[in-house]
Amino acid sequence: MTVRRIVPDIPVVSGEHLDANRDFYGLLGFEEVMHLGWVTTLASPSNPTAQISFLTEDPGAPVVPDLSVEVADVDGVYARLAAAGAEIVRDIRDEEWGVRRFFVRDPNGRVVNVLTHGAGGTGV
Repeated sequence: MTVRRIVPDIPVVSGEHLDANRDFYGLLGFEEVMHLGWVTTLASPSNPTAQISFLTEDPGAPVVPDLSVEVADVDGVYARLAAAGAEIVRDIRDEEWGVRRFFVRDPNGRVVNVLTHGAGGTGV
């Protein structure tokens, strides 16, 4: 299994907090790489896998996840976790913003957003 990146997901109260975090972390060298109104992701220009996301919500999801793990084969990871009896918090699906993902609860009770970019779990 290939892990492409791990991103902490930090819940915030409002869009103003999204902007405030963008500005603050910009002072540390991060740049905004995604902004969907309810989520902003910042990345290091010199190391694009060094990222942090801020979310006011996660539309259609039961909770805001605690972290995101991008993998090469999300369908394979989903199958392994489901077969192992892990608690699937949100079933696997394709999202309109170009990711395929599911949520799973880790042994500590944290919700992990497992995803890949592109349709069908191909990571394209």
